[in-house]
Amino acid sequence: MTKKIFQSIMLTAGAVLLASLVIILGCLYDYFQGVQQDQLKDELSLAAQAVELGGSDYLESLDSQNYRLTWIDADGRVLCDTRTDAETMENHADREEVREALESGSGESSRYSQTLLEKTLYRACRLSDGTILRISVSRSTLGVLIVGMLQPIVLVLLAALILAYVLARRIVAPLETLDLEAPLENDTYEELSPLLNRINRQRRQIDGQLEELRRKNDEFAQITRSMKEGLVLLNEQGTILSINPAAQKLFRTDRSCLNQDFLTVERSPEISAAIRSALNSGHSEYRLQRGGREYQLDISRIESGGRTAGAVLLTFDVTEQAFAERNRREFTANVSHELKTPLQSILGSAELLENGMVKAEDVPRFVGRIRTEAARLVALIEDILRLSRLDEGGPMPYETVDLFDLAKETAASLQDAAAAKNVRLTVSGEAAPIYSVRRLLTETIHNLCDNAIKYNVDGGTAEVLVEPSETCVTLTVRDSGVGIPPEHQERVFERFYRVDKSHSKASGGTGLGLSIVKHAVQSLGGRIDLDSVTGRGTTISVTLPKPAANLSAKN
Repeated sequence: MTKKIFQSIMLTAGAVLLASLVIILGCLYDYFQGVQQDQLKDELSLAAQAVELGGSDYLESLDSQNYRLTWIDADGRVLCDTRTDAETMENHADREEVREALESGSGESSRYSQTLLEKTLYRACRLSDGTILRISVSRSTLGVLIVGMLQPIVLVLLAALILAYVLARRIVAPLETLDLEAPLENDTYEELSPLLNRINRQRRQIDGQLEELRRKNDEFAQITRSMKEGLVLLNEQGTILSINPAAQKLFRTDRSCLNQDFLTVERSPEISAAIRSALNSGHSEYRLQRGGREYQLDISRIESGGRTAGAVLLTFDVTEQAFAERNRREFTANVSHELKTPLQSILGSAELLENGMVKAEDVPRFVGRIRTEAARLVALIEDILRLSRLDEGGPMPYETVDLFDLAKETAASLQDAAAAKNVRLTVSGEAAPIYSVRRLLTETIHNLCDNAIKYNVDGGTAEVLVEPSETCVTLTVRDSGVGIPPEHQERVFERFYRVDKSHSKASGGTGLGLSIVKHAVQSLGGRIDLDSVTGRGTTISVTLPKPAANLSAKN
């Protein structure tokens, strides 16, 4: 602004100076030229009277630095000149002023020098004897006058420069010190009042909008910070505008990634392709596995004013959901397979008996097979129903149960099965009252003891130990059976998982026993541990919380 004001002042000053020079020089030049011509006329008149009286003697006696007198004969020959020897001068008959004087009695003219820096005025009159007397005087041209005035003009211009700069600074100084934070408190030009009032109104509006924006931003930050889902906002170039803590944890980054390309955080080409697809089509999805968990990425396009403004990326932890889906699919497939096998055996035996294709002595064997497969089918269905009830997670009847007494009762019910396998089943420990669900505890002890008998060796042992402590009760079932290989130990609690399928089916196992134990223990808030050595036996320990811990969990 200072520069523009300075330029404006200089242009104005220059225009005024130039106009003044033109007007003053033009007017004065014309004025002094008229005065000089009148003086020249008077001087010629006086000189003519003197020449009439004194002739050449008068002219030779003159010593004038300003005027030059020339006496010319009627035929143009120079008779006398006050500056130059008349003998050396050329004929003047063709001079304009001389011709006019010869014709009309007087004449005048003006001629420039060769450099155009000087102008000579001539005036001539005819004397009584017919001769011509001419007077001349030299004067500077307008250009010479301007050149002569260059120094004062330059000084005036310099003064104008300084004055223009000072004025510009003085004009701008109040504007440079304006306090836009308090527009109405400025002591400045009155002409700025409407502008300052408008700035004040707009400032109040902007302050209100900023406060509202800050409040909404804080709300957005608090909401996204407490979200379990990851949230990433991207612009149309893929630059990160916002990222919440859940997304930072998933993509292993922090807030320093803001205003950076998403590729610097996640270099997966599949995710980049999903983002591009969402920007083009409006929505895309992608499943990501990271850190042993599975995440669903939902990417949606953001539009503003009819154009794409960016994209929002939401991440959901679907590990449990995906696990449940896989379990359902596997469970359905396994149930179908497990039910199909005994049903096919029953159907095949029944068809043979129905068609009379079985010898009389083999009928008991086929009937026994049907009964065995039917019993296996019933056991399988019962186990499936137990798992279904555990999965439903409905309310269960809690009561105080002595785990040691319950273990002795369950072991007693399995003594016949143990004797059939030539396995010695024993129970040791002490009284261990616990506030829990009798049915789940019974199923847990029964399945663990049943497995200890089924997968034992001839003449083996199965021991049940109940050990109470101040905070918990531990139930340990230890056998001297075949053991579980290390590579199978993490999966034996899965539904229908068998280490040796042929041996399991031969022993009557459904493949759901340990799965039922796991779900029951988890429902009771307990923990299960397994320790097994191939060929030496298996030890499974179930740790359940004591009444105080259990009651607080239910409350």
